[in-house]
Amino acid sequence: MSPIRSFDHVGITVADLDAAVAFFLKLGLELEGRTFLEGEFLDTVVGLSDARTEMAMLRAPGGGAGLELATFIRPEHQPGSPGAMSTELGLRSVAFVVDDVRAIVEQLAADGYGLVGGVGDYESTWRMASVRGPEGIIVSLAQRID
Repeated sequence: MSPIRSFDHVGITVADLDAAVAFFLKLGLELEGRTFLEGEFLDTVVGLSDARTEMAMLRAPGGGAGLELATFIRPEHQPGSPGAMSTELGLRSVAFVVDDVRAIVEQLAADGYGLVGGVGDYESTWRMASVRGPEGIIVSLAQRID
């Protein structure tokens, strides 16, 4: 029996929480909650002293694993690699199954978010594309086409 009961969420630290939340809300996620955290619990879990963060939890309609977006007020956040490509070590993308990849790509392009590469079809089964969202987050979109 596995000690893991379920997959709950992925956390991403961002500098501009409002912009990141707005991007994912427009993509179709729903805001489950938004709060500030500080104190002994946060310090213990993140391994920092005197930390304060604001975080938002988002989920797809109908539930499932969540996307936790957080910004640190204390200590200051450390810059990442907003132009990182898939070969750079670390968390590289979050992926969503969607109804129409091309329509979402067009919508995001109108908001200033471009493709990392192009739109591709995999063995007449999946249509996929990756878009670089706020702060360099790569958002992979997959549409079942068979």
